[in-house]
Amino acid sequence: MKIKAYLKPQCGWSMGVRAIMSKYGLEYEDIDIINSQENYAEMVAKSGQPLSPCVEVDGIMLADVSGEEVEDYLLKNGLVETTDRDADAPTDRGCTDEEHKKMQSQPIRFF
Repeated sequence: MKIKAYLKPQCGWSMGVRAIMSKYGLEYEDIDIINSQENYAEMVAKSGQPLSPCVEVDGIMLADVSGEEVEDYLLKNGLVETTDRDADAPTDRGCTDEEHKKMQSQPIRFF
């Protein structure tokens, strides 16, 4: 299975996607859409919209998804088997207010 995940370095939704990849031991390409304008443009072109995370699984684009939605897709399509392992981060929410404050102090490189 080939997985490309278009993610922000610091984002609750992106961390949820990473947690699902870790939970199932999946290899994937973690593509930074904040520090690379080219990566962001590629995500928008492939997904047809500007929101993240986006996860491409074997050529199928899951646009603007949570980790929970990615897990549901993988399970429903038989790409992973149910496990009793827990995700190492919440898979169904964005950043906390504290995380947003921390990110505001960091410059966005290309916008």
